[in-house]
Amino acid sequence: MLREITLGQYYPVDSVIHRLDPRTKLFGTLVFILSLFFANNLWGYLLATIVLAAVIRMTRVPFSFMVKGLKAILFLLLISVSFNLFLTRGEVLVQFWIFKISREGLTMAGFMAVRLIYLVLGSTIMTLTTTPNALTDGLEKSLGALNKVGVPVHEISMMMSIALRFIPILVEETDKIMKAQMARGADFESGNLMQKAKAMIPLLVPLFISAFRRATDLAMAMEARCYRGGRGRTKMKPLHYEARDRVAYLLLLFYFAGVIGLRFLP
Repeated sequence: MLREITLGQYYPVDSVIHRLDPRTKLFGTLVFILSLFFANNLWGYLLATIVLAAVIRMTRVPFSFMVKGLKAILFLLLISVSFNLFLTRGEVLVQFWIFKISREGLTMAGFMAVRLIYLVLGSTIMTLTTTPNALTDGLEKSLGALNKVGVPVHEISMMMSIALRFIPILVEETDKIMKAQMARGADFESGNLMQKAKAMIPLLVPLFISAFRRATDLAMAMEARCYRGGRGRTKMKPLHYEARDRVAYLLLLFYFAGVIGLRFLP
């Protein structure tokens, strides 16, 4: 399960999406996420499905590799669907004991499941096709206007990029520690809730120690290279828009306008 988390990983392959400017991918991810909340009927989600499938195809990332990250949110998905399915009032379709499934609840649960899955896939596409350095530069350029009001944009972008990069590292570290503890006789599956919580202590303690050690090593490495934030910092590969980025922006605007227009269809 832990190794199936794909958020924060980078998949090195040459594709049209990989070659896009990171600012374009950040804007595209934001537009896609907003469109999922604006869509309120089947036609809007159908358009989002077509666009998402086309983008996944253009990334040249194996679909099985991208989808396996959804297993990590399965529990959250079940909770969200269950709450919308049983707690939404409307025309009752099925009733057993104190539970009622309404037509509106069924529709809301379906839309919520699709929305959550697409949110994860959309965010995963951005991290799979963008290196941590490019993501940091893209965030810094996109939020550059906030520098004028004293917001440390570079530091915030660096922290977000490092946090995303640490996700697969910590997942791999957790998997190693868990296997080592299981080899020593630790049991993480059996017992009640309290016993399972106590069994997690031998896993969490070395994980936190390892995380703090990695953070300390990273800070020392940055200081050894005279890192002083964004002041006077030059870039090996300065960001600049190309023709494909302008086309991508235009297509994103058409897509978002289409989702807004489909809101008025029955």
